[in-house]
Amino acid sequence: MEPLEVAPALVLHGTEAMRPTPPLAPARSFQPGFYQALRWSYSVSSVTTFRLRLPVGRTGERLRVTFRAGDGSLTLQKATVARAGSNGALASTPIALTFSGQPGFTVGTRTHAVSDPVPFPVNAGDELAVSFEVKGALSVSAIDAFPGSFMRQGTYAATPGAIGGSSWQRAIGVTAVHVEAETSRAFVAIGDSITEGYIDTYNDTRNAWPSLAENALKVPIVNAGVSGQGFYDALQYLDREVLSLTGITDCIILLGTNDLGAVSDAELQARMTRLFDQLRPRCKLWVSTLLPKEKTNYGNYETVKASRLVFNGWLRQQTQAELIDLEAVTRSSSNVHLFIDGLEVDGIHPSKEGHQVMAAEVVRVLRAKGL
Repeated sequence: MEPLEVAPALVLHGTEAMRPTPPLAPARSFQPGFYQALRWSYSVSSVTTFRLRLPVGRTGERLRVTFRAGDGSLTLQKATVARAGSNGALASTPIALTFSGQPGFTVGTRTHAVSDPVPFPVNAGDELAVSFEVKGALSVSAIDAFPGSFMRQGTYAATPGAIGGSSWQRAIGVTAVHVEAETSRAFVAIGDSITEGYIDTYNDTRNAWPSLAENALKVPIVNAGVSGQGFYDALQYLDREVLSLTGITDCIILLGTNDLGAVSDAELQARMTRLFDQLRPRCKLWVSTLLPKEKTNYGNYETVKASRLVFNGWLRQQTQAELIDLEAVTRSSSNVHLFIDGLEVDGIHPSKEGHQVMAAEVVRVLRAKGL
């Protein structure tokens, strides 16, 4: 993916700082309809076909697909896109993807390859089957969240029927699908497992709050959540996982629960401020309060509870980002540290119903702010 343009610098005239008028956005452009931050790595030693069932949150006439290698070189020999059918079958004729006019590519460690644009009309809410034959190291997500996806050793990218093989429910290899249409708002959600969509053993990215809000608003809210991460990881990988994503206009941040008790209150605020500072030239900022936390897997729970309240108080007072107060709609009325009954699965992660409540609040706030 090509790098995003840097915001224009200030031009000084006397004592006044005047910002040049930014160039107008193109009337039509490729913006993300699907995205997943693939931080980990998975290798296959012989040619293997993956067929991923991916939801798309943008309507348009053409698309391009971005692939990313893992911790080693990756060779892709063939890739296709089609509408997803049931049980791994295709619901339309597979269309071959090309890369600078070639059917495949070889790239090095953590390098990406973007397909040539291909005519493929798609509506927001459609589900695509992206099939690809690969060997080597692929970038991969941390959790199972893509049911209806499969892998099988051999070459099956153009097979219209079910490819058989094994169920494969982690996002792998494909990090983005950009769709060409009239330029509009496009959001990326930055967070941890709560954003990536961990609910229990059987996850589905379509049940995560970004996808639910996307469906309600009919604008893309793509997912850059990475299970287990805190501010240190988010800042370390920001260039690769967020700033490299083209076409984004807005960033929603729900991050910090994994840092509670590990760093001071002042350091939590400083790390969020650094994240704001790095994102501000690229997108409009939105930030959520941290959800209730009924227990902690690390550190002292009393310290964690106190720190969360301080951090949420600071978030409600800061003026750098628009606030989405997700704690307010998920916490018990009798105890700020507890979820409303039914909205959590383990005292830390929201249930499917919890994600629905969170998505409804995101939708309410964004609509109230003019979306």
